[in-house]
Amino acid sequence: MPFEKHRHHWLYIWIPIFGDFIWFGTLLSMLITWVAEGCQRYSTMEQSIAYISDIGAEMLKPLFVTGCSITAVSFFLCLFIDRWLRHEGRLVPDMRRREKVLSMLAVCGAFIGGCGLILLSVFDTKRYPSLHRAFLLVFMIGVVLSAIFTIVEYRWLSKDLPDIRQLRIAYIVKAVIASTLIIWSIVFAATLYTAYNVGAVFEWMIAFGFTAYILTFWYDFRQSRNFSKGALIPLRARHQAQMADGHTSGHVTAQ
Repeated sequence: MPFEKHRHHWLYIWIPIFGDFIWFGTLLSMLITWVAEGCQRYSTMEQSIAYISDIGAEMLKPLFVTGCSITAVSFFLCLFIDRWLRHEGRLVPDMRRREKVLSMLAVCGAFIGGCGLILLSVFDTKRYPSLHRAFLLVFMIGVVLSAIFTIVEYRWLSKDLPDIRQLRIAYIVKAVIASTLIIWSIVFAATLYTAYNVGAVFEWMIAFGFTAYILTFWYDFRQSRNFSKGALIPLRARHQAQMADGHTSGHVTAQ
């Protein structure tokens, strides 16, 4: 039984690492290719610095579509597995219904964002500029919503169980990375049609920064080896006792 638990743990812990490796490798390959070609201006470019989509619309489109598809599936699986592990008691379980709802909404956001990422790579900016921008927006909104729901869920869990240090670390790291990416995304959107080179730089920063967010789930999944199905009951019992003590204390104070 311990061997089976350890083996299954290592099956899903590699998903965020694999997705990160593919996404980072795709971006790096595209950037190196563009630089090696003398930083040429493609037909879709009005600026000197290429957007990721400019490179992905040319001869590297098969690589771009493959990288985006694998990354999208990996990102969705990270959120889906996180929800499953909490349901099974392999990670710190949700204490209230609101955390479960937030987790499900985060999974839906990841699914929407993943679909947007795949479709924006298929409908490239050279042949389908309007569709490409629409799916880029879908991707960004889906990822942002997923990140917000996940962070709020972790925040409430860390408040319910303040003595579990891993939750506080996961919440803080995810919040810092996601907040940074959201700010960069706002700058990117503001400069997309006004300062093309600035927008291109921020697009690359956001894309590479996204690897850091995906990697945070590797840290989360590593904690699953410290939990078992039986850990679900004492954690919830302790939370209920804490809530009862707080309610009793508040009642006595009111009297």
